[in-house]
Amino acid sequence: MGNCASAMDGLIPWGNKAAAAANPGMSASKRTSSSSTTTGKLSTISTSTFMPSTVSGVSTDDGYPEGEILESPNLRIFTFAELKSATKNFRPETVLGEGGFGKVYKGWVDEKAMNPSKMSTGGVIAVKKLNSESVQGMEQWQSEVNFLGRISHPNLVKLLGYCMEDNELLLVYEYMAKGSLENHLFRRGAVYEPLPWSLRLKILMGAARGLAFLHSSERQVIYRDFKASNILLDSHFNAKLSDFGLAKHGPDDGESHVTTRVMGTYGYAAPEYVSTGHLYVKSDVYGFGVVLLEMLCGLRALDPSRPTEKLNLVNWAKPLLADRRRLSQLMDSRLEGQYHARGAFHAAQLTLKCLSGDPKSRPSMKEVVEELERIELMRSKSRSREVRRDSSSVARGQANSPRSDSARTSSRGR
Repeated sequence: MGNCASAMDGLIPWGNKAAAAANPGMSASKRTSSSSTTTGKLSTISTSTFMPSTVSGVSTDDGYPEGEILESPNLRIFTFAELKSATKNFRPETVLGEGGFGKVYKGWVDEKAMNPSKMSTGGVIAVKKLNSESVQGMEQWQSEVNFLGRISHPNLVKLLGYCMEDNELLLVYEYMAKGSLENHLFRRGAVYEPLPWSLRLKILMGAARGLAFLHSSERQVIYRDFKASNILLDSHFNAKLSDFGLAKHGPDDGESHVTTRVMGTYGYAAPEYVSTGHLYVKSDVYGFGVVLLEMLCGLRALDPSRPTEKLNLVNWAKPLLADRRRLSQLMDSRLEGQYHARGAFHAAQLTLKCLSGDPKSRPSMKEVVEELERIELMRSKSRSREVRRDSSSVARGQANSPRSDSARTSSRGR
């Protein structure tokens, strides 16, 4: 959708229309969670989103200390006039993307005071403006503020502020220069060059760390809409999760799941959630497995333009993921020669574990991060060996070249 801070609806068709009819809350576009908190100003927004014991500390999982959870949102309150000025009166040429919530505009502000600024001197922001016809826009708006407004982590997009004035609802995010992973992975053309294997691993690890942080907080957060269009990339291709409109707290102590209306995106939602409405923390892990599979194949989770047997990527790919000899049939042809075969097979095995039909059999996101780090280490070691081998070959070639012999003779003569 472009360089925006919130990946809006990338309509992904559902191959089974009967299933769609049976679950009206689930659609190809994003929907918002059903919980709502009445709010007028920032001070009245719910502060019960997270447990008090998580207020000033970091994640309870020592493996992810760089995240922070605040007691209440710490956001800048913008006036509508300020955001209108920052986006140059919401000009069409500043539109970064559009979806069910509304349009996302590019804006410019003074980096210190966050006041509207000229394009040439200001910092860049992304402004999401609610469409007045959006049925569940208020719920999504509040969910974004209650979750993103209180969570800080390098792999979660930063919410800078909001505007709630008359009938206008807007959210202000940091600007993500490279746009969404979906665009880079699936769009063709000079603007979007194929992502190399090394960048795919980097993006996957960043997104996995973001999910791991959400799951490891004292009051676990289930993201519920993990997909390529919700993974945004900064100018250095660092991945950040965006759009918390469907985010929900995990089960209370002693419970394995929460039961909720089925919502999300077809092709990414875990099977147990679609069939029963039972939402587990590891339902997010299934969604991660689907994106990991997309990264391996370079294909969308669902694509009606493909042959019937390949319409659903997970169903088609599972047998290939389990067979080392057939794995090459699945790998994105644009990755040829870039990946280590052993690393690719480990990635395939990790994908299978994430896509397990039983939530209990799926790894935790912390375990996913650790496995991706091992795969990255395999790539680095393989690359180092290649460099040493190439250097050695060059050295031997120089030693045997006539030029080298004459040089040595000349040296002896001197």
